[in-house]
Amino acid sequence: MSQKFVLGYFDDEETLMHAIEKINATGTKIYEVYSPFPIHGIDDLLGYKRTRLSVAAFVFGCIGFSLALFMQTYMLGLSKWSINIGGKPYLAWPDFVPVTFEGTVLITALGMVFTFMWVNEFFPGAVEKQPHPRVTEDLFVLAIKSEDAQGSDVQSIMSSNGALEVKEEEVML
Repeated sequence: MSQKFVLGYFDDEETLMHAIEKINATGTKIYEVYSPFPIHGIDDLLGYKRTRLSVAAFVFGCIGFSLALFMQTYMLGLSKWSINIGGKPYLAWPDFVPVTFEGTVLITALGMVFTFMWVNEFFPGAVEKQPHPRVTEDLFVLAIKSEDAQGSDVQSIMSSNGALEVKEEEVML
């Protein structure tokens, strides 16, 4: 799906940050900032909230812990063909620690990989969301939806704050 955006192209992160501050002062909503590397402090300027990935990791860890304990309890103690290993009791809980730990780590890791891919839309066949090919090299792009830019001087603010180029174009995002 393509939408119309006002795109400002910057070659330095400091000028980009300054332009974001000026645009925020006008009350215009910034859609996204594309950068070749992470910029310290940009999350606060864009108003991003803290991620909930730690909660997802905890949930996946609990699922992995439960599955590993259930698997061992069933196979070694509750099934019709329980396994007696070296005369030990069927449900020797201290022996379950290594497998439970590894099961927890495995399910958490796999769950986080799939969660990351789902949240960022990195699945097979996905169309890349990149407004300009140089974003992966050395260019910073500030994107504002055209309808949000109506009635404000967003283009002149970007130009006066160091944008290399400011234009309105339709982009697949």
